[in-house]
Amino acid sequence: MTTNGTHESKERLPEHAPRLDWAKLAPEAYKAMIRLDTAAGQGVEPTLLNLVKIRASQLNHCAFCLDMHSKDALAAGESAERIIQLDAWTESRHFYTAKEVAAIELTEAITVLTDGFVPDEVYARAANEFDETELARLIVAITTINAWNRFGVSTRMVPGHHTPGA
Repeated sequence: MTTNGTHESKERLPEHAPRLDWAKLAPEAYKAMIRLDTAAGQGVEPTLLNLVKIRASQLNHCAFCLDMHSKDALAAGESAERIIQLDAWTESRHFYTAKEVAAIELTEAITVLTDGFVPDEVYARAANEFDETELARLIVAITTINAWNRFGVSTRMVPGHHTPGA
């Protein structure tokens, strides 16, 4: 019993059910996304790619992708501290390299398009850190995780079951 006389339960709430299995119902689109995801990861440093995937997933509130990419990043050697601080990166820039900050900032600009466009200064900072080929690949990676996030949130994919490397 707590100090105010109520019982505190440590039992977790039940997980929600997915709305539908889009991969099974639209297999060609799913296969195309897998191919795009594979291509999007080529030429982007894995640590950076994980940060981009986690940050976009935070912004898009995609719990499934947050679960997956946080676990993948941890399994790849990323620190829990950097993953935790990513949601507040503007206040904790010292956890990241200049190249990572430019990629995170570009991720936010591409993910949140409500301002209408990617600001020139954000693009310029990224262009200063990445050569044109790297920048093109980074933009593809950011766009791809945003597509995955939209599948995840619209179909309510269930987080908590991803095993890295499986």
